[in-house]
Order: sequence, then structure tokens, then C-alpha cells
Amino acid sequence: MAETRVGLGFDVHRFGGPPPIVVGGVVVDAGRGLDATSDGDVVAHAVADAVLGATNLGDLGTHFPSSDERWGGADSLDLLSECVRMARERFVDLVAVDVTVISQSVQVGPYREAIRSGIAGAVGLSPDRVSIKATSTDHIGSIGRDEGMAAMAVVTVSVDL
Repeated sequence: MAETRVGLGFDVHRFGGPPPIVVGGVVVDAGRGLDATSDGDVVAHAVADAVLGATNLGDLGTHFPSSDERWGGADSLDLLSECVRMARERFVDLVAVDVTVISQSVQVGPYREAIRSGIAGAVGLSPDRVSIKATSTDHIGSIGRDEGMAAMAVVTVSVDL
């Protein structure tokens, strides 16, 4: 018997770290960076938190705390793959991933298929089960002032009971 569960993840980072900006494992802006412990991949972080949430395993900071120097500059797709591995240990299979990237200036459209492929590879799904969308905040709030970027993710999983 299987049960369907859903997890929600969110991540945000301000601009200002060392370049490049990486989204879903893809360099989308070589001239700017995000202030983060790891590579600052907001999409990978949001999906990882969604996976952890769907499986009741806490959050990204619980498993990869920013206070631990081991995670400095870490590849976020590797962290995401580790979260999926932990979920699978609990008899959880990912079914689908839906992501919205929120930025005033970082363009996702030209990289959408590469981002889909990167996330799909990290979570072990075919790209047709990964949705990548983008929006802005129409110049409202910190993201609208182009101070940083964020991502929100929903993950659907199947749990063998």
C-alpha cells in the first residue's frame, strides 16, 4: 500500500557573494553571485527542503548547517541528491517536482530545459516530471528591488507503507 504526500520548500539569498549565480545546477549569471554558505542554488535548496518536508526529515539546515565549514561552497545538487537518498531510505519515491524561481532580474527562460535536466538528474526523475517556472515581484519588496532571488518548490512523493 502506498500513500501520497506533498512537501513545500522555500529558499532565498541576497546578491553579493562570489560569482556565478547557479540555478538548478546551471550558471545563469556569470557576473554576480549570491551570499550563501554553499553555491547558493535557491532552486536546489527549495527542492531539498520540499523533499525533507514530505518525508518528515526536518529541513536543509538540520542536515547541512551553515555553521559547519564542510558545506562552504558545496554543490547544492549534491546536497539535494543526499536528501533524496535519505528519503529513499524511508521507502519514499519522488513522483513530481514543481518549482517557481522568483527574481526581478535573473532570467530563467533561456536556461529552463537545462535547469529541468539538472534537477531531474539530482532527484532521479525524468525531466517531464520536473516543472520550472519563473516570476518577478513587479518591483515590490526586496526581490523587486533586485536585492536577491528566491525559489519555491512543491514535491509530490509516494510512500510505501
